Amino acid sequence: MIVPPGNTVGSLPFVQHAVLVGSLLGDGTLRKQGSRTNALFEVNHSFTQRAYVDWKYEQLRQYVLTPPKRRRGNGQRVAYRCTTRSLPVFTQYYRWFYAKGKKRIPHDLQCNPQILAVWFMDDGTKSRSAVYLNTQQFSVQEQQFLRQLLLTTFGIESHLNRDRQYYRLRVSTEGAKKLKSIIAPSIHACFRYKLAG
Repeated sequence: MIVPPGNTVGSLPFVQHAVLVGSLLGDGTLRKQGSRTNALFEVNHSFTQRAYVDWKYEQLRQYVLTPPKRRRGNGQRVAYRCTTRSLPVFTQYYRWFYAKGKKRIPHDLQCNPQILAVWFMDDGTKSRSAVYLNTQQFSVQEQQFLRQLLLTTFGIESHLNRDRQYYRLRVSTEGAKKLKSIIAPSIHACFRYKLAG
C-alpha cells in the first residue's frame, strides 16, 4: 500500500497523491515506455478541459519537463495532455495499480475527500439528481469494492448500474447530496457546473 506523505519514504505529498490516485480511478494512466525501468504518469483530457489539465500540471510540475500541449486525436477529438518524467515514485504507484499491464483497483485502496473530488472531476457525470461514476473499465468485483469504500469511508450509498454491456456506479439522490458536500471545496472552477442543482 502507498501511504500519504509523512508515513513512508518515497510517497508523494498529500495533494499530489490525491491527484494521482483520483486520476487513476478516472482517466489517468501510468505506463512504462519501451525498456525504461520506471513508469510515467499521463494526463490526457479534452481540449475543452484544458484548465483542469493545467491545474493537474501545476500540482505535478516538479515531475514534468514539458507543459501541456494540444494534440489532435482520432476523428474530431482534440486532446490536451502532458506526461511526467519516468521516475521511481510513479513506478511504486504503477506496481500498486497495475497487474500485468492492466489497471486494477488495489485491494488496500483508501480514499479521502481530495481523491474523491479528482475522481469525480475525471469520471463523474450528473444526471438529474443522481451522480454516475464511470467505472466501466473495472471488473464487477472491483466496482463492488469501490461501492463499499464509498459507503464505509463517506457514508455514500451507490449501486451498480448497467451501461450497455458494462456496469458503472450510480450514486443515489441522497448519496449525491452527501458526495457534493464532501467534494465541493476541492472542485476546480471549470467543473462547478457538475455540482449545480
